[in-house]
Amino acid sequence: MDVSLRNKSLSVDTLAPNHVCIDGKVFDLDSFDHPGGDSIHVFGGNDVTVLYKMIHPHHGPNQYAQKMKLVGVIDKYRCEYSFDSDFGKEMKREVFQIVRRGQEFGTVGYFFRAFLYIAFFVAVVYRWTFQTGPSYALAVVFGLAKALIGLNVQHDANHGAAAPPGRKNVWINDLLGWGADLIGGCKYLWIQKHWTHHAYTNHAEKDPDAFAAEPFLIFREYPASHPARQWYHKYQTLLFLPIIAGYWLSSVLSLEVAKLQDAGAMSATMKFENNFVARQRKFTVFWRIVHLVIILGPPLRQHGLTATALGQALTVGAAGSLFLGCLFSLSHNFVNAERDPTAILAPPPTSTDGSDNENTTAPVCWYKAQVETSCTYGGFVSGALTGGLNFQVEHHLFPRMSSAWYPFIAPTVRRVCAKHNVTYTYYPWLWQNMASMMRYLHVTGGNTDAITKLE
Repeated sequence: MDVSLRNKSLSVDTLAPNHVCIDGKVFDLDSFDHPGGDSIHVFGGNDVTVLYKMIHPHHGPNQYAQKMKLVGVIDKYRCEYSFDSDFGKEMKREVFQIVRRGQEFGTVGYFFRAFLYIAFFVAVVYRWTFQTGPSYALAVVFGLAKALIGLNVQHDANHGAAAPPGRKNVWINDLLGWGADLIGGCKYLWIQKHWTHHAYTNHAEKDPDAFAAEPFLIFREYPASHPARQWYHKYQTLLFLPIIAGYWLSSVLSLEVAKLQDAGAMSATMKFENNFVARQRKFTVFWRIVHLVIILGPPLRQHGLTATALGQALTVGAAGSLFLGCLFSLSHNFVNAERDPTAILAPPPTSTDGSDNENTTAPVCWYKAQVETSCTYGGFVSGALTGGLNFQVEHHLFPRMSSAWYPFIAPTVRRVCAKHNVTYTYYPWLWQNMASMMRYLHVTGGNTDAITKLE
């Protein structure tokens, strides 16, 4: 490293919008032609060490430094996670014997499935808009069609898993990724929040999904006297479905789509104030308007501004929200889930002389953390309906691998976990996973100390 750069000490908190930090080294994004497309610029101004390593499992140490322009270093940098444990190395080695490098992206089966769900969505929209017109029954089907696009099309694409990297393929991920906006979400807000969630799953401070439902629901094991607790949390198992059903409404009414800055990810220390994000705002606002016109236009045209029209539109949103919300909620909230893998890294108390003691605890194995904060249920059929998201353990280990591969690597993942005494949670049926989540919610909503009763 150039001596002048070694001496140019920077801070993660004050990174320029066009800079990123990886392993304590600061790189310039403006001069980097990323093979995977421009989405990397979403995270300009942030420490992307964990994100980089989770989506580039094939890369060796310092491989990124060969292609990116180094502009400085972070003084006393330390990452909470490690990626070179024996467990992580064997997991990658065994899985990559099944899915060779360059083959981990969308298969013919994935694109066939995506085409079917896109065709189903288009048919429902046509029927809703031009043919029979809206009805409550069709509204439920419409909501289901939206959810299937979210699970089976945009999810792989916005993980960069639908098509392999390279300028000739990037457009495929980009195009399918806009499916998030077509169903009422937002491609870039999703990337901001979801990638952060993947990097820091169940982290008490950095996983935006860990506290996304607050103050309505609490998914964390707060002490009984914690201010986040409210009296109604004792009834959150009863309130869960009604609250989840309102997700779509809260999403489309949010002004985040105009700012293009996800509040959850930002509260988890991420920053999204770079020029790339600013340039995308006009596109996301446009697609939000298109979505609202599709949902609201036909009911208003047929019934006018009446309770029936609004009820049908809200039913579309509620049906999709219930389908998506239930599946995502149970993935990391279940009995015996690891609640915060990095809790052991909490710094020791301040010493008696007033100075802070340096934390010397070894970093947490990221791969072990992903397994023990996630669960898998069902098999191939569930995977075809949920875009492979029933294989949450496999998905969190390899988020840039197409969901089409998860059924094939699952047995190997379980075997490696058993060999290294890493807890792999599997539910043969969806209802068992759902019941476990409800039991967990019941306890966390009341007395956290009682969580031991479920073990």
